[in-house]
Amino acid sequence: MVTKPYLKIPIVESGETLLPVPKVQFAHQTPHAYEALGAPYGEASPYFVREQVLDALVKAQKGLQEQRPHWQIFLFDAYRPVAVQEFMVNYAFQEALAQQNLKLEQLTPLKKESLWEQVLQIWALPSLDPKTPPPHSTGGAVDVTLYDRNAQQLIEMGSPIDEMSMRSQPQHFAELAQAPHLSEAERTLAQTAAHHRQILYDAMQSAGFQRHLGEWWHFCLGDQMWAWLTRQQQAGSTVVARYGRI
Repeated sequence: MVTKPYLKIPIVESGETLLPVPKVQFAHQTPHAYEALGAPYGEASPYFVREQVLDALVKAQKGLQEQRPHWQIFLFDAYRPVAVQEFMVNYAFQEALAQQNLKLEQLTPLKKESLWEQVLQIWALPSLDPKTPPPHSTGGAVDVTLYDRNAQQLIEMGSPIDEMSMRSQPQHFAELAQAPHLSEAERTLAQTAAHHRQILYDAMQSAGFQRHLGEWWHFCLGDQMWAWLTRQQQAGSTVVARYGRI
């Protein structure tokens, strides 16, 4: 199984409140994508984050709109109870089977393990261990993209959120745009997607978020991944996570 290096980061829980994200302020979808699939949120909501994360989201959107007044941050997903994480991991595995035209009962142990590794490149294990919580179960992680309020449509980012492919890599289209074999139209599309991803990154990073190394849409603040990424960037840093599982 995929080992996540950030899970070794200690957590010193701050006790910070989980707050609702004001839906009038950020673009979002109703019903929520995972709720529509039947994910068991119970009394919880996918549009909740920790208090400082909400402050940072507001700051990120303000910075974005200073450059593009009609654009908004589109909040695709935020808080997930572990039960929802487990539901979505299993759903993603079934989707991977269907996409590859495979039958579970026909898989060799090696092929099954390989398929799970593909899923777990994108999805965190639904761990109940307080030392290794899924990032979204801490209230410190968000999945976001960009939305054009005037056109009433999502901005082109090159691939959808949650796609299990190389296109999810943050720099995929920036690198692809340099490839000599592309047609002019293909190069333009790649450059556009890369540019939009950079706009999103700049807005989120300037507000204190860190971006997942393998997902252009996943940003975090205060959780183990955020602390680990901060340590990678700042030599000698001993920052720890301040958000554990809620």
